[in-house]
Amino acid sequence: MIDDAIQKASVLIDAMPFIQAFRGETMVVKFGGSLLDDEADYADILRDIAFMEIIGLRPVVVHGGGKAISREMNKAGIAPNFVKGLRVTDEKTITIVERTLNGEVNPQVCEVLERYQAHAVGIKGQDIFNVVRHTEKDAGSGEQLDWGFVGDVVGVNVEPIIEAVKAGKVPVVTPLGSDAEGQVYNINADVAAGAMARQLQARKLVFLSDVPGILRDPSDKSSLISSLTLKDVEDLIKEGVIAGGMLPKVSGAVKAIKAGIKKTHIIDASLPHSLLLELFTEQGVGTEIVAE
Repeated sequence: MIDDAIQKASVLIDAMPFIQAFRGETMVVKFGGSLLDDEADYADILRDIAFMEIIGLRPVVVHGGGKAISREMNKAGIAPNFVKGLRVTDEKTITIVERTLNGEVNPQVCEVLERYQAHAVGIKGQDIFNVVRHTEKDAGSGEQLDWGFVGDVVGVNVEPIIEAVKAGKVPVVTPLGSDAEGQVYNINADVAAGAMARQLQARKLVFLSDVPGILRDPSDKSSLISSLTLKDVEDLIKEGVIAGGMLPKVSGAVKAIKAGIKKTHIIDASLPHSLLLELFTEQGVGTEIVAE
């Protein structure tokens, strides 16, 4: 028993340089709606985030809620529709998205953080993110694509975030935005987290995912790439290694690095304590992206 206690103390001592380096620093952590279906899974993530706050870091959480939204849409008789990975969001859908994220998912996340003695405060994304309507042209046909009430972030009001952090609270933010007329828009949560990190000039931006990180071969988890530069990322996108749902995360990471964030991380949320292992150990467990 004494040997176990000594080992635990040794782990804490090994983590001390990282804790000292990051104390007082802002860390933006994004986790997606796919992780919110099983409370046992996301409770472990939130316990790690609570630990970060308790030892003096300043975590800011941006969460998704895709599965919960699709479930509510199905109840309303609306079939979810995705184009290029983005949810097509009409007038009825945006009402469901806002109600689900602000009224169901966000309070749920805050409640679990409070359970672990972290003082959480839910923040509606439309009070933070300024957006314009997202449109783009189809590469093949040249046709203009329109997702409805899906927004691109053009500004972030971080004052409520800073006030919450100064008060010793963990801000928990929904990926929603509003335009100049006050219309609410759905935002890709990866994009929202990246914009938040850039505006806060966070020390780190962490994407919690359902894969170990960036894999050279998506079918082989042992092909994990532990560290990438911006040039590496550019090459892997051209090669098609980084594609699909990984693109928004990587795009957010690249923009954050270019804006001055020192490191971004993509890690597997299903690995116990993956967040702490990535932040407080030399080897880490996912993929880190750095400038060079």
